[in-house]
Amino acid sequence: MRKLFVIVSTLLLLCTLLFSIYLSPNWYPFFFVLLFLTLMGYYDMVQKRHSIMRIYPVFGRLRYFMEEMRPKVYQYFVESDTDGRPINRIDRSTVYQRAKNETDTMPFGTQMDVYSEGYEWMCHSIAPKDFHSLDQNPRVVFGNKDCTQPYSASIFNISAMSYGSLSSNAVEAMNAGVKIGGFAHNTGEGGLSPFHLKHGGDIIWQIGTGYFGCRDEAGKFSPELFAEKSKHPHVKMIELKISQGAKPGHGGILPATKNTPEIAAIRHIVPYTDVVSPPFHSAFNTPREMVLFIRQLRELSGGKPVGFKLCIGHKSEFIAICKAMIDLDTYPDFITVDGGEGGTGAAPQEFSNYVGAPLLDGLAFVHNILRGLDIRKHIRIIASGKMVTGFHMIRAMAAQGR
Repeated sequence: MRKLFVIVSTLLLLCTLLFSIYLSPNWYPFFFVLLFLTLMGYYDMVQKRHSIMRIYPVFGRLRYFMEEMRPKVYQYFVESDTDGRPINRIDRSTVYQRAKNETDTMPFGTQMDVYSEGYEWMCHSIAPKDFHSLDQNPRVVFGNKDCTQPYSASIFNISAMSYGSLSSNAVEAMNAGVKIGGFAHNTGEGGLSPFHLKHGGDIIWQIGTGYFGCRDEAGKFSPELFAEKSKHPHVKMIELKISQGAKPGHGGILPATKNTPEIAAIRHIVPYTDVVSPPFHSAFNTPREMVLFIRQLRELSGGKPVGFKLCIGHKSEFIAICKAMIDLDTYPDFITVDGGEGGTGAAPQEFSNYVGAPLLDGLAFVHNILRGLDIRKHIRIIASGKMVTGFHMIRAMAAQGR
């Protein structure tokens, strides 16, 4: 869009200037209007405060015009006297709009915390520990008895977001950030791209139902491709995605227009074709086969930590997986519990907030089942779903009895 703006604005300026000189002075007003818009567009391209204006010079400003056009919600304060009787003076407070602390509709995320967030709290002590004696960089080791390459992970990492849904610059920026911060970056199910590996940050490679990056021409899992890529030194762990918050049982869709040759090469698919991820895995059909597949992934990767991600639905299904682990004496190194709060833009609107157990409920259930079966000692639990503050981290730890 930026290149198109430069080309079009330059051509229009030259044309109106030539028309003004050689045809009629009446063209000069058009020339100066276009000059003003062109200068405005160049300013938009160099400013760093508004990304939409930077990507779409001049046209991006229409977004803010439309914001002013949309319905607004006003909050009023009525001043009362000491007896609680209202006084006629009314002060109008801040204007609230949609997606900006809005109060009329739900733009994204979850409805579950909107009404409870202000009532959640944690206890403090009047005799706290010395701050300097605390571990300033707490880490958790992933890897059970069958893992030969354990990974020491940070307690706070970047959750799954695929290249393709995000740009290469965004992926590179996140990976460079994890390199600096010493934490891990989950690839999402869109495959392991060169942008994930460019800056040397630690990678958790997520494998979804489409097996992107490790699939054959028929879309089935390719052990050879997986073994080749999973042994990359920057790939620290493997995550098998079974289901996802707000989108369990619903495969992702990559439209043909977004399926560029670059994305197709990374995902091992045919470019410019619609790609629909299956709602379930083709590499296994039963809990027992799933556990055996996890064992296979660990062996193919050279003994790296392997786990799976799911959003809790029917509790009996998770219990069946746990029983298969015990029967085969094979355990994932970790289980990522996703909440049904709706942390993906790919979820159908009807699913968001309503399909799958909320994160805290799912966490507590998984932790209790693993402890009850005496297999919690083999498995780490990762919480995924609206983990954005230190309080959210502590809350998730509390749900696991920590």
